[in-house]
Amino acid sequence: MASVLPLDPPQRLVRALEAQPDPEAAEAARAWLRGLPTLLRRWLEQWGLEAERVVTPGGRSSLIVLVRQADGTPGALKLFAPQDAPAPVRAAREHETLAAWHGLGAVQVLRAAAEEGVLLLERLRCEVSLRSLPEAKATLEAVSVVRRLWVPPPAGHRLETVPDHTASEAAAMRTAVPPDAEPLVAAALEAREAMLAEPAPGPGVLLHGDFRQGAVLAAATPEQRARWLTVGPDPLVGEPAYDLARLVRDRLHDLMASTGSAAATRRRVNKLADSLDVPRERVRQWALYRAVESACRQHAAGNGPDAEMLLEFAAWL
Repeated sequence: MASVLPLDPPQRLVRALEAQPDPEAAEAARAWLRGLPTLLRRWLEQWGLEAERVVTPGGRSSLIVLVRQADGTPGALKLFAPQDAPAPVRAAREHETLAAWHGLGAVQVLRAAAEEGVLLLERLRCEVSLRSLPEAKATLEAVSVVRRLWVPPPAGHRLETVPDHTASEAAAMRTAVPPDAEPLVAAALEAREAMLAEPAPGPGVLLHGDFRQGAVLAAATPEQRARWLTVGPDPLVGEPAYDLARLVRDRLHDLMASTGSAAATRRRVNKLADSLDVPRERVRQWALYRAVESACRQHAAGNGPDAEMLLEFAAWL
């Protein structure tokens, strides 16, 4: 009989689910949270898993429980929460993407029930990400990891493309403009249109979609195939500059607290672009768009300070 933990969902996950602006989505999230103990017990028993602990602070879109399989192999059970897309859809996208990467720079799937929003992943050191390293070293490691992820998308995939994904974002941005941010929102939308009007040469590649230092975790043991492996893709198909755009604003609080923040941001854009042979201007334009889009989402969710910080960052670009 698999052991069951006393389950207290991480507050980061609870806050993220409760902050959904759509009333129906928020109610579905509350129902999912209420049913978590039963859901966890079901999968522990069905897959013969021994629960060890819930990962905290964890993520904003799923519950991660560290487990052991019947043979003692460690793993991480991931239960997807209902959010902007149904849990089975998001689990299927992640499963398809991780399978396409074959463990090259990314965590591997041990078992999957994607149609029910559940994955069993190999165990990594959840508490140790690239953010634990000095910035220069973390950037080098991040570049090494993300380079491995940009492979051709799986044949017959149903993943969103960057143009389609950002089209729905752009529509939402126009209805959630933060105070006095009209010029920046307009600039961000113009940047998106410019990138799509003259697309980068070559076919689109598989993108992580939310690549940042915090999404790259240390291997659990020296025997694993790499020291650092990425987790939690929000996969898309498109150009590499889109992935780098999120990485540009990593450690934003530290960046804002330093002197010469605007110049440091521009140097970061150039360094990341040059290290991966991606056009600087495309990284800058996508970084502007993604920062403003995030600011609009934070504003819509009532997170005024975060929205202001993101808009200040966007202004440096």
